[in-house]
Amino acid sequence: MRFLAIVLAAMIAVQAQTPAPMLNIVIVEGEGAINNIKLRTARETIVQVEDENHKPVAGAAVVFTLPNQGAGGAFAGNAQTLTSVTDANGRAVARGLQPNKIQGKFQIRVTASHNGQTASTVINMSNLLPVAAVGAASSKLLVILLAAGAAAAGGIAYGVTRSGGGNNTTTTTPTSTTISAGSGSVTPPH
Repeated sequence: MRFLAIVLAAMIAVQAQTPAPMLNIVIVEGEGAINNIKLRTARETIVQVEDENHKPVAGAAVVFTLPNQGAGGAFAGNAQTLTSVTDANGRAVARGLQPNKIQGKFQIRVTASHNGQTASTVINMSNLLPVAAVGAASSKLLVILLAAGAAAAGGIAYGVTRSGGGNNTTTTTPTSTTISAGSGSVTPPH
């Protein structure tokens, strides 16, 4: 009987020293997402919490944390953190992210915990103005530059053809201007 008690005590001690299964966080959606700061819209961020055997962990607490300064945003109520609980598929969703008006890259820190185990990762995102908004500003600048260039070319042509008087014939060579669509650059005359 004493031998059985010793074996049982040893088994309990080994079980107590066995660590709980480790957690893994898999980013399902949101990595590399580009948020529209003009419309203040962002893609939902979804993570899946798994155990060491890659099985979904239901009921894990997941905290999403945004940066305090620079590019980033806020969750509902202007909060920098959002806590969610994983569903039966081990998934947690960070809903309601509104990007701030600062362009640039940022990271959302994600921490999951369940039964004394924790895991963490980061999700990389960017806040940018949409291309159409940038293109509109570039188009206005391009129109202004073209108008100024045309006015300057017209003034030069007028001055050349009117100078010298008498029967002198002056021939002007047209100048060419190359415009690259979408780049917003103007190449000077050759």
